[in-house]
Amino acid sequence: MREKRGQARRERDDEESRQCFLAGLVIRSLSISTSNWRCKETLGDYLAERNINVSPLYDVDTRAITRRLREDGSLIGVLSTENSKSERTFRNVPYMGHCVDLISGVSCKSPCEWLGGTASAWDFEDNGRNKDTFNVVAYDFGIKQNILRHLASYSCKITVVPSTWPASETLKMRPDGVLFSNGPGNPSAVPYSVGTIKELIGKIPVFGICMGHQLLGQALGGKTFRMKFGHHGGNHPVRNLRNNSVEISAQNHNYAESLLEGVEVTHVNLNDGGCAGLASFKNEADVTSIPSQSISRTP
Repeated sequence: MREKRGQARRERDDEESRQCFLAGLVIRSLSISTSNWRCKETLGDYLAERNINVSPLYDVDTRAITRRLREDGSLIGVLSTENSKSERTFRNVPYMGHCVDLISGVSCKSPCEWLGGTASAWDFEDNGRNKDTFNVVAYDFGIKQNILRHLASYSCKITVVPSTWPASETLKMRPDGVLFSNGPGNPSAVPYSVGTIKELIGKIPVFGICMGHQLLGQALGGKTFRMKFGHHGGNHPVRNLRNNSVEISAQNHNYAESLLEGVEVTHVNLNDGGCAGLASFKNEADVTSIPSQSISRTP
């Protein structure tokens, strides 16, 4: 959570995860007054209600931290009650490296049908009513609820599965398409998901968002690499190369990918020229094209 969360409080309709996965909290101060008319509870009440036991750092100059990150890029940090340990000691802590599987800690543990539906407040122009139902398998890497709401609005029956769900089991479900969702961390830390995507490409339509986009790039033979600053925020301009339009997107990731020849780049980030969308069409029998597509932004 960012510093402004403590000032504005929070609203339940803004929640995008099935639960809060907060592991640490650094704040300048926690305002006792409420400044958001939509607020239902304070940040402290929110954490207490969910039994989220974190040891927050209080009275920290968060603006100084922001300036440091703005100049030096993404850095590894330590929250500790001890100041006597050396940097070398901290570097030996298992979770200090970049290549850590964070997805396994936020993914669901077993498959389930998503029954959330689309409330009137989230009705996306009646996109899917009275139309044929599409069966979609969604791999949960920390999936946002709004993605599921969008799929439901297009008359999709959604089965959410864990990140480790085998491709063979997905094929047995005979879905119309497979979604690989957004998620935290380094895509190179979850090679099992790359293997799953490889098994599905050419057999069934595949779509990736954010983390799913990067994993699809790896499955198609590309390489991912860590950016110095990453893409964060709600105003990243992206060019759609298929219709030459410019789209303003929300993005939140630290990794980008380089692609092999034969993979179509469909979207480009106008700030740095990075790949913001890709597509590949293939079929094992080379009879019809089965699409594999992805975007790096948050829909």
